[in-house]
Formats: sequence, structure tokens, C-alpha cells
Amino acid sequence: MTQLELARGGIVSPEMKLVAQEEGIDPELIRHGVAEGTIVIPANTKHKLGCYCGIGKGLRTKVNANIGTSSDYSDIDTELEKLRVAVEYKADTVMDLSTGGDIGAIRRAILSQSPIPLGTVPIYQAGIEAIERKEAIVKMTADELFSVIEEQAEEGVDFVTVHCGVTQSAIARLKRQGRVTDIVSRGGAFLFGWIIYNEQENPLYEQYDRLLEIARRFDVTLSLGDGLRPGSLADATDRAQVEELLILGELVERAWEAGVQVMVEGPGHLPLDQITTNVQLEKSLCKGAPFYVLGPLVTDIAAGYDHICGAIGGAIAAAAGADFLCYVTPSEHLGLPDPDDVKEGVIASRIAAHAADIVKGVKGAQEWDRKMSLARKNLDWGEQVRLCLDPSRAQRVHAQHTTTGVACSMCGDFCALQLVSSFLGTSPQKC
Repeated sequence: MTQLELARGGIVSPEMKLVAQEEGIDPELIRHGVAEGTIVIPANTKHKLGCYCGIGKGLRTKVNANIGTSSDYSDIDTELEKLRVAVEYKADTVMDLSTGGDIGAIRRAILSQSPIPLGTVPIYQAGIEAIERKEAIVKMTADELFSVIEEQAEEGVDFVTVHCGVTQSAIARLKRQGRVTDIVSRGGAFLFGWIIYNEQENPLYEQYDRLLEIARRFDVTLSLGDGLRPGSLADATDRAQVEELLILGELVERAWEAGVQVMVEGPGHLPLDQITTNVQLEKSLCKGAPFYVLGPLVTDIAAGYDHICGAIGGAIAAAAGADFLCYVTPSEHLGLPDPDDVKEGVIASRIAAHAADIVKGVKGAQEWDRKMSLARKNLDWGEQVRLCLDPSRAQRVHAQHTTTGVACSMCGDFCALQLVSSFLGTSPQKC
């Protein structure tokens, strides 16, 4: 049985108990959220995880790290190092987006070493195998696509991005409307070309029940992909994007009816004043299903610093109700991320997620900040370092300029906290 089916049957599974323990809340709250579809626990029955992750309403905002090869660079050891870094800096999940080298071998290597849930985009493998066998993505058959989905599910992949909403009607709307950046999703572009060339409906939509059967058998969580997400501010919240979201809302309910866990992916590039509206649209049209956003990126001109751009949008989205942030690295739009980019992306998105959790009232979020404030008041550098998202960097920065007093080298003898404490005659407070 899937986590959804167990929850609906009144059963608190071991996975639900572990998620509740991690969140510090009653396991019954997790069961209720899973039962109503507002929480998912990506956990393939064939993948033994080191920790389980709940995504959704009332829980800590989660962060995903994308890794994976490209057609230009395909080294397994590098991808395993990216995985190690993502786990070290506390990404909640990781996705293998490999499109180069032996895709299956890379995925299996990552699966064997990942203690956190792993996601994939199966159409990448299916499309690339079609190129290798038939010289064109558009010659891929529906059976070949579903065969890859089943293969990955059997191996233990915990969640899959499937672009079921890229349909003939959505494409027609896109073509009538026009866009600045057309389609920026690789999976969306693969399916766009396939639909146009074959003059047939998207098999992921037309044979959605077949997809649900595979997902239910292994309890793979579906992540309904945003193949028509805007790739520039000029295309934000346009008719094609909203058409796809309407379709995904219907597919969410069909997944629930089949006992399959499901979440929904969202944009993309959005101006600041449209982020909250997009979150509210998803929550309304998709009946509260967990929302997984890429960024959003709030400007198109931050190349090299898109991890900062994405963190700004991610904080606003999560504060408005988004549940899951896909990190953006400094390499976004420029090249394949390296392990250092992975670290920067994870930390930036974790900052955004935590900032939102304070606003959401997530248990423990505000308390964490209060402990840091007290450590700063007390000039307790060891505690400050311990409480940081990146303790090693905090320690290094603090130590890089020597100081004769207990304050940092920025203020030295004129530290405001130290001066006020001496004026008031107050003693340090314990954290």
C-alpha cells in the first residue's frame, strides 16, 4: 500500500512517525495531511533511506538540489561528490537530471549512496535512448517512455517529474499567444517536439492511468512538471502556463483517486508582484497539493548570481505557501554546476526556506533565530558558529582578522553590544 492509502485507512506508518519526529509534531497530523493530499512522503518501497522527508502543509519548507551530467560532461565521481555536498549542507532531496554518459549507471550509483529521497525526469533517458537507437527524440514510442518510468521505479527512484500537462490544447494556446522564450523546460521541449511531429496527444496525459499504476505499485510520488513554465519575466503567468496548471489540477485529483501521492511543480521566472498570486492559483486549482517551485527567479539579468535571485523569489513563494524549493545555483543559465555551486545553491535556498518558515510559524524556526540573537548578545562565538547554516564558513570569516578583545574585528573595542552591556551593568543571558 502507498503512504496515501495507509493514511486514508487510519494507519500511521513508520515513515510518518519518522517525519513527525523530524518535524517535532504529532504523527497524527502527518497522517491527516498525507490522507488529504496536502503532505507527501517521497519514499519508494525499494529505496532504503537514511532519513524520510515530509513535504507540504504545516511542515518545514524543504529544499531540493539538482545534480547530474550533461552531454559535455559525464563523470560519475563528480556527481557523487555533488551528492555528498548536497547531503552535507542539508538538502532534503536530490534530483538526478543526467543527460550524458551512461545515464542508468549514474542513477544507480547515486541511488546506492543517497540517504535522502532521489527524484528523476524519466523522459530524459527515454528521449536520449531514442536518439541513440533511432536518431531522433520524436521517434520515441509511448511504450519506450513507460518502460523507462517502470525501470526507474523498480530501481528505487522516490519521485519523478512527469510533464503530463504539455498537451495538444496547451501547445495550441502557446502557439496562438506567442512568447519571448518559448519553452525552457527540457522535458517540455522533448514532448513539444514529439507531439508536433507525431500529431498525437502526450502519452503521459493520454495514458495517465498507466502512469498511475506504475507509481502506485512502488509508491513513487508524482511531481507534475511545469513543461510550459515561463523562462523570462515577459512570459510570466501567461495563458499557456495557466492552461497547463488547470490540467495539472485535474490530474492531481485523479492521482488521489488512484492512491498515488502527488505534488505540483511551478515557475520559473516571475516578477516579485506575481509570486503570491501564482502560489494561490496552484493551491486553489490543485486543491492544496504540495507546491514545488524552481526559484522563482525574480529578474532575468542575474547570471552568475542566480542563486541569490532564486532565494529572493523562493522566500516570497514559500512565505505565501509554497512547500518545496528547487535550488538555483550560480551556474544557472551559464553551465553545468560543480560541487561548489551545489553548496552555494543549497545554502541560498535553505536561507530562503527558513526565512519563510519564520513567517509560516513552523515549529522551531523562530526559536532558532532567538538562540542566535542571544549568542550574539553574549558574544558567544562558539554558539554562533554552531547555530549557523554553514558553521565552517562562519568560523573562517570570524577568524580571518585577529582582534585583541572578545568582539569581532568589525567593531573591536567599540562593539555596541559590549558597550551597552557595560553601561547597563547587565550580565550575559544563557541561551
